[in-house]
Amino acid sequence: MSHGDVILRFQNVTFEYTEDRLLLDDASFSVREGAKVTIMGQNGAGKSTIFKLITGEIKPKTGSVNTTNNASVAIAQQVMPETAMDKTITEYFIEAFTEKKYDLDKRIKEILEVVNLQVSHEKHVRDLSGGQKARLLLAFALIQEPDILLLDEPTNNLDAEGIFHLTYFLQAYEKTVIVISHDTEFLNSFTDGVLHLDVFTGKVNQYVGDYYSVVENIAAQIERDRMKNARLQKEILDRKEKVNFFANKGGKMRKLASKLRGEIEEAEDNKVDTLREDRTLRGFTIEPQEWKEDVVVITRIAALKNHKIVEKDINIKLRRGHKMIIEGPNGIGKSTFLKSLAEGAHAGAQIMPGVKVGYYRQDFSGLDYDQSGYQALASMMDMPDNETIYAVGAHFLLKSETLKQPIRTYSEGQKGLLCYAQFVLQEPGLLIMDEPTNHINFRHLPVIAEALAEYEGTLIMVSHVPEFVSKIKFTAELDLSKC
Repeated sequence: MSHGDVILRFQNVTFEYTEDRLLLDDASFSVREGAKVTIMGQNGAGKSTIFKLITGEIKPKTGSVNTTNNASVAIAQQVMPETAMDKTITEYFIEAFTEKKYDLDKRIKEILEVVNLQVSHEKHVRDLSGGQKARLLLAFALIQEPDILLLDEPTNNLDAEGIFHLTYFLQAYEKTVIVISHDTEFLNSFTDGVLHLDVFTGKVNQYVGDYYSVVENIAAQIERDRMKNARLQKEILDRKEKVNFFANKGGKMRKLASKLRGEIEEAEDNKVDTLREDRTLRGFTIEPQEWKEDVVVITRIAALKNHKIVEKDINIKLRRGHKMIIEGPNGIGKSTFLKSLAEGAHAGAQIMPGVKVGYYRQDFSGLDYDQSGYQALASMMDMPDNETIYAVGAHFLLKSETLKQPIRTYSEGQKGLLCYAQFVLQEPGLLIMDEPTNHINFRHLPVIAEALAEYEGTLIMVSHVPEFVSKIKFTAELDLSKC
C-alpha cells in the first residue's frame, strides 16, 4: 500500500521515567501520511509513552520527535478524564476546539452517527455506560479531524456492533492512524505496519505488513537470532577449549592461541540482541471465601431502553459456585448494575453482609493511583508479609522494583494484572468482573479465563469478548435487553 510523505519522525529518542527504568533507547522510526500503524510490545514497554511523546505531553531525554507541516494530532484516550464527568455532551465537545465553533451541534450530531452513539447532547458524561464513554472518547478525537489519529485500546468496552462501526470507519479514513490494541482480529483488519517495542532493550523495530504477517515475521526473526547465537556460542566454547590447550604450549602454538582469542572476541561481537517474546502469565488460583448461605439476591433489575428506564421483577439467588453472565448492548445499564451492586446502592439487588467482594472495574477507578503496587497488594491481607506480596507480584509479572512505584506510573496492562494479584491475596467470596479482558495482553487471556472458570466462589461478569466468555461455564444468564 503506497502512502505519502513522512508525517511523523522519531530521531534517536531516549526516554525514562526514572533512572532505573529506561523505556526507549535511541529509538528511530518514521510514519508516512495515510499509514495505518499498530504499536505492539510487552506490558510496560512504553506503548502509551510513545503517544505522550507524539502529543507533546512529555519530552524525550535525548533526540527529537517531529511532525511535518504542522500536522495536527488527536488522541482517543483509554479512560474518560474525571474532569469531564460532570460536563454535558455539548460541553465536553467544546473542549475539542481552541476556537468557538458556531456549527458545533451539527458537528456533534454527525460525529456521534459515525461512532454509532445515540444520546442526548444535554446528557452528562458521568451517566453514560462504559461502552458509550468509549465511543465518546473516539468521537472527541474524530471531531477534530486530525492529520494523525492516535487510538489507545479503542475496542475496550465496545460491543460487536461498535467494533464493526469503528473498523469500517478506520478502513475508509484517509489520514494517518496509529493504534495500540490487544484485539488481534481488529488490528489485522486495517493496519499495514507495526512498530514493535522491546521492553528488555528499549529498542523500536519497524515492520511492514498486516498484523498477523508481522507477528509471524517477528517469531521467525527471534528463532533465526536464537539459532545464530547458539551457533556462535558453540564456536566460542570450542575455541576457548583450544585456547586453554594451546596457551600452555610454546612457539607457534601460543600465536595460534592468540589468534583464537581474537576469533572469540569477534564471535562475541557478532552475537545479536534477540527479541524476547512477551512473558505469558503462569496459571493461578483465586481461592474463595468460605460461605454457606446465599451470596447475592436479585429481586429487581432496570435497563435503559429508548432513553427510558424500564424495570422488571425477577428472582435470582446466587450461591457459592454460581457464575452469572450479564448481557445486553452498550448503554443498556450493565456496568451501572455492577457498580450499584458492588457499592450496595441497588434497591433490587443485595450482597449478603460479610461477603468479601473483588471488583474488577473496567477503568481501574478502584485503584488508588498514589499508592504503590506493594501497598495495593498489602491492603488485601490481614497480616501483610513481604515474601508473599513480592511472590504474588512476580507471578503477575510485576517485579519488586515495579511494586515500589506509584500505580500512576503503571501501564494499563500492569494495572489489570495488579487487580488479579489483589484477588489472589484477597480470597473473595464474590467476584464482580466488568470487562475483565480490558487492557490485558492477549497472551494472558486464556490463563485468566481458566482461573475464572475454576474459581469456586460466586462470579458475576460483563464481557463483550465471546471467545473469553466461552471458556467459562455460566450457571445463569441475565439479559437486560429482555427487561
